[in-house]
Amino acid sequence: MIASILIGAAIFGYATWSLVRFINKSKKGKCGACDLKDSCSSKCGIPSKLH
Repeated sequence: MIASILIGAAIFGYATWSLVRFINKSKKGKCGACDLKDSCSSKCGIPSKLH
């Protein structure tokens, strides 16, 4: 009984954490949430038809 409650709580906690992380990244935009934004050469701030 206790094990099933702990497993359920762990699953619910991870799902909540993943959802919050996804929402926070989506608020930053395409380039703001990218892990490679410091070394990226795509110039996200400049509108272009190529992107």
